[in-house]
Amino acid sequence: MTIHCQYPLMTETYPNMVCELNHYQLIEVSGEDSEKFLQGQLTTDISKLAVGNSTLTAHCDPKGKVWSVFRLVRVGSQHFYFIIRKALLPTALEQLKKYAVFSKVSFNLAQDRTLIGFAGRQAPQTITTLSDQLPNAETPLIHADGHSLLYIEHPQPRWILISESAVTITPTVTTIAWDLLDIQDGIPLLTAESQNQFIPQAINLQLLEQTVSFHKGCYIGQETIARAKYRGANKRALFTLVGQPNTVPAIGQGVELLLETNWRKTGSILNAVQHDGVLWLQVVLANDSEACQRFRLSEDSPQPLCLYPLPYALEETER
Repeated sequence: MTIHCQYPLMTETYPNMVCELNHYQLIEVSGEDSEKFLQGQLTTDISKLAVGNSTLTAHCDPKGKVWSVFRLVRVGSQHFYFIIRKALLPTALEQLKKYAVFSKVSFNLAQDRTLIGFAGRQAPQTITTLSDQLPNAETPLIHADGHSLLYIEHPQPRWILISESAVTITPTVTTIAWDLLDIQDGIPLLTAESQNQFIPQAINLQLLEQTVSFHKGCYIGQETIARAKYRGANKRALFTLVGQPNTVPAIGQGVELLLETNWRKTGSILNAVQHDGVLWLQVVLANDSEACQRFRLSEDSPQPLCLYPLPYALEETER
């Protein structure tokens, strides 16, 4: 079998990644019904998320299709942060708010907050120029001097600074480089074009952190999500394809797979990022796709695409 393609991790190439996360928005959620409300909406078991911890989570429609994926931070017993891609707004927020009419919960679009991301082996030293405290796996969230620092334990660990004022620091990478961290770590980058298209298992959310709970009880879309797990209804998964085609494809477009001597359309592109002449694609494919298979964008863009290894196995574990 052909091995997966080999490209260096971003944190190996860029040991001191500093990125202005201006493609993300912070939303504050508070009110005495916050936990109860979010428990009935999101795929995560909110009751098991300790104060100071965070996880990826998803919000789905009644048919189990994902409206939004974002980082949920539990700041207090009834106080939460959402760190969400701006591309998913305003639809993502509208879909949540429409269920909040009878709950004591409020959503604050925190436009005044600055978000800065850090990654790489030199990131801790860079962060110490802004804070004398550094969060870690044991204490992932700290508050000091008008800002918060969040540690995220990904395959390529990150830190996110949430500040109430402007931060004087020079970025070293672009938002594209930050998105590529997520792609290499197997985290789906949902866009407006791909909202409401896939169930969580089709984009690997059940394999990430505490994103999907199968035991917490009812929430929006839970019936479809549970059926996909226990009846084997889902036959798709998210894969990363890498190559050097001469074009950047549209979101939602398929790729081509070589079957014997013919190329056949397959899959759906979730996201596409071009960095340093290399195209990185997140593609929803059949979940039995293998590294020995041959892919390309199209006849007009025949350069080969190879599967990049995911940092986790596609087999589900109980959550």
